[in-house]
This record gives sequence, C-alpha cells and structure tokens, in this order.
Amino acid sequence: MASAIRFAAPKIASALRPATRLAPATRAFSQSAAAREGLNSLNTFTEEEQMLREAVANFAKNTIKPKVFEMDEKELLDKSVLKGLFDQGLMGIETPTELGGAGASFTSAIVVIEELAKVDPSVSVICDVQNTLVNTIIKKYGTQAQKEKYLTALAEGKVGCFCLSEAGSGSDAFALETTAKKDGSKYILSGSKMWITNSYEAEIFLVFANADPSKGYKGITCFIVEKDMGVKVAKKEIKLGIKASSTCVLNFDDIEIPADAVLGEVGKGYKYAIEALNEGRIGIAAQMIGLAQGAFDEAQQYMYQRKQFGSLIGDFQGMQFQVAQVATEIEAARLLTYNAARLKEEGKPFVMEAAMAKLYSSQVAEKAASKAVEWVGGVGFTREFPLEKFYRDCKIGAIYEGTSNIQLQTIAKMLKPKYA
Repeated sequence: MASAIRFAAPKIASALRPATRLAPATRAFSQSAAAREGLNSLNTFTEEEQMLREAVANFAKNTIKPKVFEMDEKELLDKSVLKGLFDQGLMGIETPTELGGAGASFTSAIVVIEELAKVDPSVSVICDVQNTLVNTIIKKYGTQAQKEKYLTALAEGKVGCFCLSEAGSGSDAFALETTAKKDGSKYILSGSKMWITNSYEAEIFLVFANADPSKGYKGITCFIVEKDMGVKVAKKEIKLGIKASSTCVLNFDDIEIPADAVLGEVGKGYKYAIEALNEGRIGIAAQMIGLAQGAFDEAQQYMYQRKQFGSLIGDFQGMQFQVAQVATEIEAARLLTYNAARLKEEGKPFVMEAAMAKLYSSQVAEKAASKAVEWVGGVGFTREFPLEKFYRDCKIGAIYEGTSNIQLQTIAKMLKPKYA
C-alpha cells in the first residue's frame, strides 16, 4: 500500500479561546491517487484499443498514403482503399461480432478516425459517418431483422450514408421538406437531399422524411432505403477539401419503399438524428485532431531537416515558441475529445462536452494546418507537399455535423441552467 502523508491543519484564527491548545489535526492522503481503481489518465487505453491504433496507423501509412495525392486530384475514393477499410474491419467497429463487426468500443472508433485523419481526412470521414452515424442508429433502434440484414452488410462491404440536410434545411435541420406518404403497405418517398457524405459509394441510405407534415418536426421519421429502390445520385459536389469523400445531391422521385423500412418509431426521426449527431460530433473532433497532428508531424520532420542561416529551422526560438503553442492546443483538443468519448461510453451526459470537443478541435485544426504551411515556407504552398491539402481539408470541421455557431449555442444552452 502507498504510504500516507500527514498534513498539519492550519492554525485556527484567534477568535478561538486562547487558553485552549488544540492538538494538530491530521488528514491522510494517498501518494498514488492514480493507483485507485478506475482513475486513469485520458490517454489510458485498453490493450485492444492500443493494438487497433497501431494497426490502423500502419494501414494508413502503407495503403492509404501512397494514394492520397491521386485521390485528391481525381476527387474520387480509390476502390482498393475502400476495400481495405472493410478488410481491416474498420466499417463496423462497434457492430457485434455475430453480425460481422469488430465488437469494439466507441473509443476504438474514435481512435480509428483520428489515425486515418493523420494521413487523409477524406478517408477518415468515410469511416466516421459509417460508424458514428449510420451503424449507430441501426444498432440502437433497428429491429432484429434490420440489424441482421443491414449491420452485417455495412460491416462486410456496403457503404451507408446519413441523409438529413436539404437545400432549405442545413443548421435548421428539422425544416426538411422531404415527405413519406403512407400508401397501404408502403410509403411513397418524395424530395431531395444535399451535402450527403458517402452518397456516391453508398448502397444503404438512412433517409429522414416527414411522414405527417401536420405534426411539424414530430412527423419526421427515419427510413432505411436501398439504392435499388430508386434512389438517384445526382450532382456530385466539387469541393475545397476532403475531395476523395463524396458529397452529392440525392433525389427521391416518388419512390416506393416498404413499410418495414421504417427505422424505429414513426415520428421519432428527429430524436434519432439529434442523438446520432451528438455522437458524430465526437467523431468529427477526432478527425480534426488527427488532421492537426498529421500536419504538425509533416512540418516538424521538414523543420529538422532544412537549414537557414546555418541552423535548422526548428532550432530558431521564434519557431520553437509557435510549435510549442500549437502542440499544447492539439493536446488540449485531444483530451476534450477523449473525455467526450469516455463519457459517452460510460452512459454519462456528454452533449456539451461533445460540442466543446468539436468546436475546439476544428479551431485547432485550422491553426495547426495554417501554421504548418508557414513553418515550411514555399514548399508548403505546393501541391507536391501534403500540407496544402491539410489546409484545404481543415475548413470543413467548422461546418458539417453542426457549425461552430451551433456548437456555441449548444454549449451556452447547457450552461445556462447552472446559473439562471
């Protein structure tokens, strides 16, 4: 057992009776609080999580990195990379093993997203959406038949996407106009979606549509729609960054879907979307800290190879101060993210912490990517060096799965009851 340290209590004020001498009180403190069960640092991982991190880092370095430039130029995900994600078990991380998944923890998914983003944030978000949004909702609210059919398919070879946003409903997500009208034993799905990640490769679509517009957002329902039911992938967006990750417009032209395509309860889609996005924000935070670390690492390697005025760039004090500041901010963002992930796993409230993690991680990613370009100079501005891509990729972190203003609004809303 750890030995105890004894502290004398401070002297009591003279208001106490002067004639009375008090024996010094003592308090016992353990020298090793960390030794107490359950109290670990946020950088403590299970053996499984650590092994997964190392395996994904190797996969990203050996399989993804050689294809990053080409995928970015073509604005298209390489099929071998997508196959690799499935072969490595990275598209069904929390899916139970009996359904073909890895049966791993939520934190495992966060670790995977982070490691992939260090090499290519485009590939990272493909994995993120599949795991933290699509699989999560089906696993939580699907019937046993839906789980067996779709979670298995999503773990073994099919891409899914989360279809919420529309032209008139971005941050105001529940102003959506896509409808699903009941017609006997089927629904007629009509409308369109925009900004849908993974939609070019997807075969399974979680579509949020209003089954009863008279009830407002309480009519919103989630449907599992298969591509061959009539989903039309329309315009593929040409984007600033994360170009290998597809973002498309989807059209549903009065397509018929069976009644058993309803996921969960009719009218509860708004609830499912909010819950999933709260978890998904931790995934985006992980993507952003991975991006920040990837840019930082690339710049540091260069700075300790190139010399100016007879010294390595990294040895100049002015550079060292900037590097130290960014490193500190990346670590702070990482700890916010890991904390939110652990809170979610433990079944504790995490919505505010998830918003904080996403907000701050996106800010740090922008700063780290921008500084990294500056630190290496002219070569950082060229397409042949990876830093300009990190710089382009980082901006999306402040936009998707809830803009930075939405995160600020969420944080402020959750703080208010403590003081109002």
